[in-house]
Amino acid sequence: MGEASQLTPKEDQMAAAADGTVGKALDVLEQVSGFGRPVRFSEVLSQSDLPKPTLYRFMQTLTNQRMLEYDPDRQTYAPGTRLVRLAHSAWSQSSLAQVAGDHLHALSEATGETVHLAKLDHAHVLYLDKRNAAQPVEMYSQAGKIGPAYCTGVGKVMLAFLPEDSAEVVMAQQSFHRYTEATLTSPSALRAEFPGIRENGYGFDREEHEPGIICIAVPILTEGHRLLGALSVTSTTDRTNLAGLEKQADRLKSTARAIATEAQAWSFPDHMTLKQTGP
Repeated sequence: MGEASQLTPKEDQMAAAADGTVGKALDVLEQVSGFGRPVRFSEVLSQSDLPKPTLYRFMQTLTNQRMLEYDPDRQTYAPGTRLVRLAHSAWSQSSLAQVAGDHLHALSEATGETVHLAKLDHAHVLYLDKRNAAQPVEMYSQAGKIGPAYCTGVGKVMLAFLPEDSAEVVMAQQSFHRYTEATLTSPSALRAEFPGIRENGYGFDREEHEPGIICIAVPILTEGHRLLGALSVTSTTDRTNLAGLEKQADRLKSTARAIATEAQAWSFPDHMTLKQTGP
């Protein structure tokens, strides 16, 4: 049993209340950042589940702490300088992208295609870095964006190589919304791909998230088989096909191993955060 279970009922309630307050404030911060532009209070309110006075109080506190900045002339809120500084520090200290950068560039140069680096952020895919093809193609993915795990190449290979208990938690949080005719829309359909992914060491996105966009992806695993993230080579059906992408499998695996080897000297957050029952 962890220390959390040794708290008195009153301490448990106080801890839960504190966590709830901080969690709600962070949700507001993420909501404002998610607009991708300076945003008015009324816009945030229209998408928030919080009562107006509560939301206003949180936004004022975040502004006072320089996590948000308020423009009185435009009456808009935007991510603050303190948040930018913290984000930069987190990126430089904890991001797999810092280790992988040169490898991604070399892989993109060698393949002539778009290369993605990603990790799991709870039940979503977080794109850490992206190197464009020699002839770039407009697509959803960008560094810093999140996407669905169940219908992206990087997401599927990470799900396939998660420990079973962690995989069940993440699978239960997938929406299985149909983006295209090729989207897998059930847990059973997704699980059916896992044995092949594990056997081959790679998986595909078969236009499952965006029409015309295909990819081959591999997991990035430590020597102890801990999941650090995933790597993909992405193209279009106008340019190539799955068989063409499959020819990049060995090069992709080699790059993933090189990134994992360098990552051994770094300390990374776990591949996902699960609800803890102890320390």
